[in-house]
Amino acid sequence: MRASIADIATHVGRQVTLHGWLHARRSSGKIHFLIVRDGTGFIQAVMSKAAVGDEAFLRADHLSQETSLSVTGAVRADARARGGYEIDVTSLEVHGDSHDYPITPKEHGVDYLLDRRHLWIRSERQTAILRVRHEVISAVRDFFNGRGFILCDTPIFTPAACEGTTTLFPVQYFEDTTAYLTQSGQLYNEANAMALGKVYCFGPTFRAEKSKTRRHLTEFWMVEPEMAYADLHDVIELAEGLLTSVVARVLETRRPELQILERDTSKLERVTAPFPRLTYDEAARRLAEKGQPFEYGTDLGGSDETVLSEQFDRPVCVTHYPAAVKAFYMKADPRQPDKALCVDVLAPEGYGEIIGGGQREDDLQRLEQRIRAHNLPPQAFEWYLDLRRYGSVPHGGFGMGIERCVSWICGLEHVRETIPYPRMLYRLYP
Repeated sequence: MRASIADIATHVGRQVTLHGWLHARRSSGKIHFLIVRDGTGFIQAVMSKAAVGDEAFLRADHLSQETSLSVTGAVRADARARGGYEIDVTSLEVHGDSHDYPITPKEHGVDYLLDRRHLWIRSERQTAILRVRHEVISAVRDFFNGRGFILCDTPIFTPAACEGTTTLFPVQYFEDTTAYLTQSGQLYNEANAMALGKVYCFGPTFRAEKSKTRRHLTEFWMVEPEMAYADLHDVIELAEGLLTSVVARVLETRRPELQILERDTSKLERVTAPFPRLTYDEAARRLAEKGQPFEYGTDLGGSDETVLSEQFDRPVCVTHYPAAVKAFYMKADPRQPDKALCVDVLAPEGYGEIIGGGQREDDLQRLEQRIRAHNLPPQAFEWYLDLRRYGSVPHGGFGMGIERCVSWICGLEHVRETIPYPRMLYRLYP
C-alpha cells in the first residue's frame, strides 16, 4: 500500500511503501537509520541486515543525501522517534542517485543558499515555511469565500499606475503606449465591486523599488478585497477578521511546522480582535517619546513601524495619515481635510506593515483634482472616473502582502524565505 508521511499515523501495523528522498543516514553495526522525506514530512526508516539481507543492506550503506528511493515496511509507533512513528524496512528500491549534493548539514551563507534555491527548498525548515504559506493562502481564500466575496482576477498589464510610475516596471510591447506590470489590482477591483458588491483579487504584483530591506521583494503576492457601501470602520473590521482568522487557522493546522521553525506560538495566540488603534498624530507622539527620529508629515518608515509595533502584543491599526503622503484615490476625512481615511495594520514584534488600505474617494470632482495634483495622465483614468459618474457610492478595501504575513507568522528575519523563488533588487537567479 502506498502511503505518505503526513498520514502515516493511520497505517500503524500495516505494510506500506513510501516514495521519497534520502535526507540523512547513519549506521550502527547491522542497522541503518534512514531519514526519508516525501514532501509531506520526514520519518526514520530502520533497516536491519537481518530483515533485508546482505546485498540490500550493502547497497544502502553507500546511499548519499537526496538519493530518490522507495522504502517498504511496517509502520510502528515509537514516542522516541521523529514524529512519533518509524518504519521497519523490508525492502528498498533506488530510483536516482545523488552525488556531491551541494547543500550539506554544515552552515552555508545566504547567498550560497539563494544561488541554489531550487535545492534549498528541499530542507526541513524551508518546506515548513512553504507549508505555512500554503495554509495562509488557503485560509485567506476560505475567509473571503465564506463571507460572500467574489474572486475577480485583475490585469497584470496596466496602462497606468496606482501610486505613480516611479516604482513600476514598464513594458514596451503595445503599439503607441507603454504598459506597466501591476503594483496593485485595486483600481480594477473598485470597478468589480460596483458590479458585484464584495470582491477580492489575489495575484502577483510588482514593485520596482530600489530597496534592499528585509521586508521588500520585487515580485510578491497580494490579496485585495474591495467593498461597495463601506467606510473606514468597515475596512478595519474586515482586516481584523482576516488576520485573526488566518492566524487561528495556522495555529490549528500547522503547529508541527511552527515547532520546526521554533516559533513562540504564545505570541500568535494573543492575536485577537479588536486591535489597538492609533491615529497618525498619536503614532508620531509615541515615536517622539521613544526617541525615534521622525519628521512629522512624512510617511512612516520601516524603523518607525518597528518601534510602534513592538509596543503591542497584537497587530495595531494606524489611521488618518496626512493626505499628502497617501495615494490619489484615498478619501480625505471631511472633519480633517488634511488627513486621509486610511489605515495601515502593523504586525507586532517589530514586523511592521502587512496591510494597507482605506476608504476611496467617491466624489468625481475631488478625484479629478487629486489626479491632477499627482501629475497623473487624466486620459488613462477616464474609465476609473466613470465609476464616480455612474452611481458612485462610499467604498473601500485594502491589500495584504502574503509574504509579509507569512514572515510574521513564521517569525522569520527576512521575507526572502517566504516565497519559493524570491525576486529582489540583485536577485533574479534561479
